[in-house]
Amino acid sequence: MKPYEIRLTRVAVKDFHALTPKLQLKLRQILLETLSKDPYCGKRLVGDLAGFFSYRLTYKDRIVYSVSEPQRTVFIHRAKTHYGE
Repeated sequence: MKPYEIRLTRVAVKDFHALTPKLQLKLRQILLETLSKDPYCGKRLVGDLAGFFSYRLTYKDRIVYSVSEPQRTVFIHRAKTHYGE
């Protein structure tokens, strides 16, 4: 099966550039090797973020994304902490 396309929002691009080079590499690996193959492996979010998924990048950083089945695309919305920092 063809992998899902990965697209980053402007905010996610800013988050990416704020990460250390080591975390940028880890994020790239997660996107290409995990989420592009199985976007539903993340945790389904509830409440205000219902319809989104979360995948752990570090202890405090999360990748927040949504999936478009008709386009077979994973949209990355955030790639940073969700603890108010």
